[in-house]
Amino acid sequence: MNYKNIFRVDTSEKNLFGKMSTIYNAFDRDGNKVPAKFLPKPLRKEAFDTNQCIAVSNDGGLELVDSELFDTANIVSESETTTSSPVDIPSEHQEVLNFIHSSYSLKPKGLMMKELKWKYLVRSAVRGKNIMMTGPAGCGKTMAAKSVVNSLDRPDFYFNLGATQDPRATLIGNTHFNSESGTYFSESLFVKAIQTPNAVVLLDELSRAHPDAWNILMTVLDYGQRYLRLDEQNEQKTIKVAEGVTFVATANIGNEYTSTRVMDKALMDRFTIVEMDVLTEEDENELLTFMFPSVDTTTISNVAKIASLTRTESNSETARITSGISTRTTVELCGLLFDGFTLEESSEVSIYPQYDSTGGVDSERTFVKQIVQKFCDDGSTDDLFNEEEMAEASDSTS
Repeated sequence: MNYKNIFRVDTSEKNLFGKMSTIYNAFDRDGNKVPAKFLPKPLRKEAFDTNQCIAVSNDGGLELVDSELFDTANIVSESETTTSSPVDIPSEHQEVLNFIHSSYSLKPKGLMMKELKWKYLVRSAVRGKNIMMTGPAGCGKTMAAKSVVNSLDRPDFYFNLGATQDPRATLIGNTHFNSESGTYFSESLFVKAIQTPNAVVLLDELSRAHPDAWNILMTVLDYGQRYLRLDEQNEQKTIKVAEGVTFVATANIGNEYTSTRVMDKALMDRFTIVEMDVLTEEDENELLTFMFPSVDTTTISNVAKIASLTRTESNSETARITSGISTRTTVELCGLLFDGFTLEESSEVSIYPQYDSTGGVDSERTFVKQIVQKFCDDGSTDDLFNEEEMAEASDSTS
């Protein structure tokens, strides 16, 4: 069997800020260590656990092969395998391409994200871009960000800027007083994070952050500057962002998010935008079935239908509700079903409180209750919406 290359995998231990981690290292036949970003960590781990090697096939794909082939396989030179190509791709670039375009298998099954957007997310992270995950609440932005961190096998740091009361303390540090040594400055974890080579720094809820946080981040995120000034220190030390550091932010953008702020255009321009999609009824059904396999499939299908109807209605020109049910809510609802609650009971505690009851029978809450009741086992077969009304709602969102 001919291969472009073949690698063996070994392990080592590394201490990252007091936490011991197992590192899976790949080596070629000449003993050269392969950069971790070119070979997915799950593949390296599986190769080590199963005593196999990783081979690069002639079409650029990655596969596990018997360890005996490490010494006996025929390795075809790069020049022989690329002479028929009109573009001569450097071997390192080819390895990056292999990783990006084989990365969809690394996406967790619980994350509903189109293949194109997942690859775009991975590519942006591999290339060291600042990434902003946008989309409605509960659609999986934070999960997607954490998933790409795990796939890249890099040091990672998490900061929830929406819950930060003092941006300067969180991003720069604090001045303290000690009776023996006097006043001293203590750097924040964020300062350590940006000085860690190849780290992935997750900035959650950036759209809810205080404007002071945005101002501090401006120079950190700017590709032409990439520094943080510690102006709390006497000498006002300037910290340079380490090589390979990637920032991944999540943000809710839209009028319905009343606790968010209109983000500065200059800040937005420092990010590559990856927009998460609202799940279709089919996707919602698939996700909930995967997460709760023991819950009745018909009931799960009804939950997906309820969510789909509320989202369609909220986006129609004559919307009677301001927002649809999020995936976070449907997951919570199915968790209640799993714990023995009925669909009606689960809806009463997880869905109805999200909608305003002002207006009595004409309120948003009453309207959503009518949608839910359509799928409860109460003997009712009346359709809540007629076909013409549903067609108009679907057309307005397409």
